Amino acid sequence: MMKINIVTLFPEMFVPLEESIMGRARENGLLDIRLINPRDYSTNKHKKVDDYPFGGGQGMVMTPQPLFDCIRKNELDKGKIYYMSPRGDVLNYEKLREIASLSEATILCGHYEGIDQRVLDEFQVEEVSIGDFILTGGELAAMVMVDAATRLIPGVLAGESSAVEESIYSGLLEHDQYTQPREFQGIEVPEVLYSGNHGLIDLWKLEESMRITLARRPDILREFLDREENWKNRTKAEKKVMENYRQLL
Repeated sequence: MMKINIVTLFPEMFVPLEESIMGRARENGLLDIRLINPRDYSTNKHKKVDDYPFGGGQGMVMTPQPLFDCIRKNELDKGKIYYMSPRGDVLNYEKLREIASLSEATILCGHYEGIDQRVLDEFQVEEVSIGDFILTGGELAAMVMVDAATRLIPGVLAGESSAVEESIYSGLLEHDQYTQPREFQGIEVPEVLYSGNHGLIDLWKLEESMRITLARRPDILREFLDREENWKNRTKAEKKVMENYRQLL
């Protein structure tokens, strides 16, 4: 079981973590999520957790005392601590794999203009970003990271290989998907997908993924084609498709 502690001023925001795949992971004993409100540890008589920044500037900063006591009293510093921050390294597959491999992790959700730097320094907190944009608080970013990491925990998805075969994790964007009926309002599913020829289906999926990746993310297509292991165990036809797309870059 993986334990994730989420330190947040707004624990009521985390209802989505009780649903879908994450909800089932919790029910099956694969994931334990604990929500901790640092306001409960404030020694201020009004339970205040923020103050004006030294040196001036807009907004407020979360004060160190509630967070120090919250982390120490819950022994959160025994495991890895992450802080959702726009100045952190951008979350990627390697980081998600690292998080999913941990037995326990803690996520700090900042608010206002952030948290006092002494918290980050004292507990060797790693800052992580989900993109080059600003959110009102760290809660939504934390949910994104928990959702993405949870999918990589063994046993969470139905197929053990499902997570790494999905879309961008495979090195390519996902091909188009279709389901019943074969024809809808005059639009038909590509014939190859119900041909029964699995070799041709696999080739179609590869070529479609490469076409879409070239159009939308040529950077990751280039990386995919530069990695020797992606060429191994490919059929002659697949290698020809890959070579054609390499020439288009």
